[in-house]
Amino acid sequence: MTEELVAGLARQALWTTLLVAGPLLLTGLVAGLVIGVFQAATQINDQTLAYVPKIVVTLLAALFLGPWMLRLMTDFTVRLLEGLPSWVR
Repeated sequence: MTEELVAGLARQALWTTLLVAGPLLLTGLVAGLVIGVFQAATQINDQTLAYVPKIVVTLLAALFLGPWMLRLMTDFTVRLLEGLPSWVR
């Protein structure tokens, strides 16, 4: 196993992680920003108002994006396992 191969696998793993986690983190970020602006405009400082909508939005995003995320992770794992015999020689 060469250094270039290990670096390439690490790059692919990080890219896959970014693609899988990014949309959920981004939806949580946008929801938090919207809630923060709403709280600042109305001067409501309730902790529940900050957390519950972010959780709901993130769960909805996970429901809609779940099949795509699972397919992405499965494809990466299959590629990794298929290439394993040639890398271990």
